[in-house]
Amino acid sequence: MPDVVAIIPARYASTRLPGKALAPIAGMPMIRHVYERARRAAGIARTLVATDDHRIADAVRAFGGDVVMTGAHATGTDRLAEVAAGLDAAIVVNVQGDLPLLDPGAVSACVAAFRDAPELAMASLMTPIREPSEHANPNVVKVVTGADGYALYFSRSPLPYWRGDRGARPLGHRHIGLYAYRRATLLALAAAPRSPLERAEELEQLRALEGGVRIRMVEVDSAPPEVDTAEDLERVRRLVEGSPMSTRP
Repeated sequence: MPDVVAIIPARYASTRLPGKALAPIAGMPMIRHVYERARRAAGIARTLVATDDHRIADAVRAFGGDVVMTGAHATGTDRLAEVAAGLDAAIVVNVQGDLPLLDPGAVSACVAAFRDAPELAMASLMTPIREPSEHANPNVVKVVTGADGYALYFSRSPLPYWRGDRGARPLGHRHIGLYAYRRATLLALAAAPRSPLERAEELEQLRALEGGVRIRMVEVDSAPPEVDTAEDLERVRRLVEGSPMSTRP
């Protein structure tokens, strides 16, 4: 397996919850929870945080983490690409910085898709949707795949739209925004202009599909909770306090 680097893009100026990367959870900043879980994933050779904010960089250095300072960027993908351009790693994993309950096993499963698959350019994660409210929620990104496990389309709309009996099958699959790329694929996507479908849905991964990049979807049991609001943060704090992984680096 080629060298794999996990990069956690982190910014301070989050729209709904500014400074959330440094929000304390069980006595540690959120970014540390994400970092420690990502580096436990099998197959990861190096884990680092990419940020343009000195407060985040100082916090990562304080717990002994690996951090790279970047310029200002509009998206996490652009920040990731700046760092990846200076790395020798063959595969780069994009780990969101607001997943303090990230499952290291899910990261490993995404990376494992590249094993013995030299043609694979990009992989991501999905989990079954069983609740109608989740299927209808535009904040939940849905993905449909072909029989070969590659993504056909991503949408904020209910996908697929069931017109008949689905039997025991789930309503669909929720996309989990963790990506693994061949380094060359990441750099090419970051350099490409925003595509029409990407603009319509506000989903960066559609740039890959429109550009002919196939995305292998790996199914996992559940999606980790994201921290987007103060309410999310309080919910995650309660969950983390009962998680043995959170108390020990």
